[in-house]
Amino acid sequence: MTTPSAHRGDEEPHWLSDEEQRVWQAYLHGSLLLEDHLDRQLQRDAGMPHIYYALLVHLSWAPGMALRMTELAKGVKITRSRLSHAVARLEASGWVSREDCPSDRRGQIARLTESGQAKLRESAPGHVAAVRQVIFDRLDPEQVRQLGEIMRAMAAGLEPEGTGADLPWRR
Repeated sequence: MTTPSAHRGDEEPHWLSDEEQRVWQAYLHGSLLLEDHLDRQLQRDAGMPHIYYALLVHLSWAPGMALRMTELAKGVKITRSRLSHAVARLEASGWVSREDCPSDRRGQIARLTESGQAKLRESAPGHVAAVRQVIFDRLDPEQVRQLGEIMRAMAAGLEPEGTGADLPWRR
């Protein structure tokens, strides 16, 4: 595995080959269409954007269905300001409550409410059907395995060890 290096202005860029450019464009095309499709499905069927659904899911997986806001931001890979705005909207809908963190006066905890659990149970079947239709029904088992390996490798390169990395939940 190679580590990407920052481009220096005095060096010729290591341009993508024709095949790499085709793969890159296919990735961009597919990932943008996928996110749009899932977002539209959830807006239409559940009245919420995909990111709100992801927040409800992450809270449902957490012990006690609650997470510190910083952990929730890390889980869904968004900035703290975007999380704060989203949680405020989820609170207004009655799907999440916010409370002070007992161990850290500066911290807050987001908790999935009973109404939020019901909304998630109501929304999940349509979302899973959409994911299955556009991804898993189109791939054979080997492609599914490969896709998992590829995405884990990409994530590992984008989420380096250490506290100095410029990751969304640290902004």
